[in-house]
Amino acid sequence: MTLPTEPIGSLPRSPELLAALREHAAGQIDDAALARQQQEAVRDTIARLEALGSPVVTDGEQAKSSFATYPLEGLTSLTPDGVTIPFEDGHTRRLPLLTAGPFRYGTYADSYLQAAQQYATVPVKQAVIAPSALSLIYPPEGIAGYPREQFLADLQDQAEQDIRRCLRAGAQRVQLDFTEGRLALKLDPSGGLLDSFVALNNSVLARFSDEDRVRIGVHTCPGGDQDSTHSADVDYALLLPRLFALRAGAFYLELAGEADPRRVLDLVAKHADEDQQVFVGVTDPIDPVVETPEQVRDRVLLAAEYIDPARLGTCDDCGFAPFADDTSTSRETAFAKIAARVEGTALASAALGV
Repeated sequence: MTLPTEPIGSLPRSPELLAALREHAAGQIDDAALARQQQEAVRDTIARLEALGSPVVTDGEQAKSSFATYPLEGLTSLTPDGVTIPFEDGHTRRLPLLTAGPFRYGTYADSYLQAAQQYATVPVKQAVIAPSALSLIYPPEGIAGYPREQFLADLQDQAEQDIRRCLRAGAQRVQLDFTEGRLALKLDPSGGLLDSFVALNNSVLARFSDEDRVRIGVHTCPGGDQDSTHSADVDYALLLPRLFALRAGAFYLELAGEADPRRVLDLVAKHADEDQQVFVGVTDPIDPVVETPEQVRDRVLLAAEYIDPARLGTCDDCGFAPFADDTSTSRETAFAKIAARVEGTALASAALGV
């Protein structure tokens, strides 16, 4: 048995899908034609991941507009002028704002999972957005007749349903994307915002049994959009103690892009519980250079000095294209990096004798 290795989620959309998205935006093709192209991109993604020997696959988020906003698709009570997220290269992303309640998801992630399961012959994991990220869509000035407290109660119910539906549909793992964790410390260096995020996410995770939480993971990174990050300058030491307070069974950590991985691993060793499985990032989607299997192997062996191999796994630092229009990394480069991760993890497993 080798060390487990899993993708994080998003992959660059296929050229055919990117063309279909442009045509759909221009009114040249209808919804059905776009959906057919999305499904073909999902089929191709899974086939290529399986051909690389990936023991777990995702749909590459080919049908999502973004990792964060899929629950908002189809909703009409939104305006585009929400929280702005600045990236270090100067570009920004902006969340929408809710204008009326009650809040309900327009799309649940199990729809993507079930579509992927039609093509997969190995287990499929499913990424979902953490409720803490969606909490940012409530306007600071409030909504008449729909107080923030009721919004948060509705949000917790919807987030629980999103996770539970994926578990029931047979997801190998449900991964909460929590990229806003590190960002919270940039927005509020006091840590108050991050603490509120952890509390909100834990209020949802507490609704699941211990057996369910083994199949629930949390992913964190400093963002990875258009080859840029939003919070890599925030000290990991400020996040990790709070991160491992989340009641999840697995954690997926950005590590390959860190300047001092030993320092990060030492922090992980100090703060992760013995029953928490830790997946360390061994490929950096922002770096255009494709890692070699030997580089991946050495990164895993370094991690094994700090984390018991019995609870160690590997992953990519983050998704390769968390927003549908992100073409900064080619599809071929992404698959080459994944191939290096899979092969390098196997090399490390052989070296460790696991």
